[in-house]
Amino acid sequence: MLKSLIAEIKDYKKPSILASVFMAFEVIFEISIPFVMAYLLNNGVKESDMSNILKFGFLMLVCAFLSLFCGIQSANYGAKASAGFAKNLRRALFSKVQTFSFENIDKFSAGGLVTRMMTDVTNIQNSYQMIIRVCVRAPLNLIFAFCATFLINAKMAMIFVYVAIFLALVLTLVMRTVFPIFKKVFKEYDHLNNSVQENITNMRVVKSYVKEEKETVKFKKASRMIYNMFMKAIRLVTVNNPAMMLSMYTSFLMISWLGAHLIVSDELTTGDLTAMFTYTMTILMSLMMFTMIFVLLSISTASVERIDQVLTADSTIVSPENGQTEVKDGSIVFDHVNFSYTDEDGDKAHVLSDINFTIRSGEVIGILGGTGSGKSSLVQLIARLYDVESGAVKVGGVDVREYDLDHLRKQVAMVLQTNVLFSGTIKENMRWGNKEATDEEIIAACKIAQADEFISTFKDGYDTMIERGGANVSGGQRQRLCIARALLMNPKILILDDSTSAVDTKTDALIRQGLAASLKDTTKIIIGQRISSIQDADRIVVLNDGKIDAIGSHEDLLLSNAIYREVYETQTQGKGGEEDDK
Repeated sequence: MLKSLIAEIKDYKKPSILASVFMAFEVIFEISIPFVMAYLLNNGVKESDMSNILKFGFLMLVCAFLSLFCGIQSANYGAKASAGFAKNLRRALFSKVQTFSFENIDKFSAGGLVTRMMTDVTNIQNSYQMIIRVCVRAPLNLIFAFCATFLINAKMAMIFVYVAIFLALVLTLVMRTVFPIFKKVFKEYDHLNNSVQENITNMRVVKSYVKEEKETVKFKKASRMIYNMFMKAIRLVTVNNPAMMLSMYTSFLMISWLGAHLIVSDELTTGDLTAMFTYTMTILMSLMMFTMIFVLLSISTASVERIDQVLTADSTIVSPENGQTEVKDGSIVFDHVNFSYTDEDGDKAHVLSDINFTIRSGEVIGILGGTGSGKSSLVQLIARLYDVESGAVKVGGVDVREYDLDHLRKQVAMVLQTNVLFSGTIKENMRWGNKEATDEEIIAACKIAQADEFISTFKDGYDTMIERGGANVSGGQRQRLCIARALLMNPKILILDDSTSAVDTKTDALIRQGLAASLKDTTKIIIGQRISSIQDADRIVVLNDGKIDAIGSHEDLLLSNAIYREVYETQTQGKGGEEDDK
């Protein structure tokens, strides 16, 4: 599990090692101070020997200075190493997500991936810094302090052995109880992030239905659940504090009682007893550090598991080795295709059944069907956004599974139902379709998509800044910009998935005329809810419950297909006006 994460330390191995090395030297110098102090008391103060007082006093100052210097260096290198590790880890996660198929994204959820990149990586960053510093300091402190106490007096040193055993038992019991709680907490974080993301993305819908209060209550409930779970874990962890205090006071009492007897019997000096008290604090502080380490590691272990799930996940859709790089033409064959979505539990939701038809290169195909009939799922198989369950989808006479994914998708331009624009200028958004596109090519594509008309009204024209998600343009404008962006790809297949639903019928007709005139050799698939959007297609496919109900021209389907005729009559009777361009 740790192998995939350790690989991301990469160029930060050197500062990681130096952080640990400097921490080790800090411990050595720090542990030396009580020993030197014991010599100062026994051979300097007790004997009133000023030379020894000065010599051992100066030595203590040197040890303290070197300990401070090493501690500062360790902190600097530790911060650099942990921040660099977190940077590499986030970059690896983001790069991995870019290779995921839609099925992988559905499995982890957008909110779950955000939690992993932010909260989980931060937990691991903090833990890593503690591992290369505190996890070096605590055991070395403990070992050196134990050795020092045994050198001073073995009888007194045994007190710390019993204390350590007692605290280890308490810590083990607490951690076994706390770890499952932290695993549940991060699952709740996923749900919370999904809720926030969904709410912010769909803020207009929330406000239009006046559901702000309901969404606020929903958020508070999820947030309160996380708070309660954290508090439960913290209450369990705080059991360590009374256990630590009990150990501390017991140690002091036992050392004071036993030390007094040993001094009376001349088995121990005052300087040795003073050093023993100092080492008592060192040992107990080291044990307290171990408590902190185990608490943070129990949190980060859950985070490690979740990140490892992403880094080691294999994309369900990958390019074949030496895949085809040339798409000969825009012909498409659906050869007895069956398709299902699979949820986290492995249950399948059947979507498409025995889809079997052929589309000629350059043909215009309309697709009509009710909600849930499988229209979007059907066209997403062409660009291999999902893989078929059985059967085959062929493009240019070749099974899409035999193509290199990049080359296939560059020849299949899709304008999906959800029209997404990115922060930047209109030109920058257009160049997502073709990064080498000239200004003239961008304007030409926008004219075909009927976008040039409204872009010209903007003060900055094609240099107008688009806000995140295209929030500062209307729904119809967003759709036309997305169509123009797809046209710049100059694809062999163009898929419009209900992508003119927000424009009026006149603009819709102009877009279709522009596509017919400029992309004569391109296969065009138009999914539409309006008959007017698809009635001029060469053929129209009617889907019903994931199956082909009929295929034919507009006139043929009006005569032979009840579903198509019913939709047509519903849309043409009592039609009161055109759709708003919003």
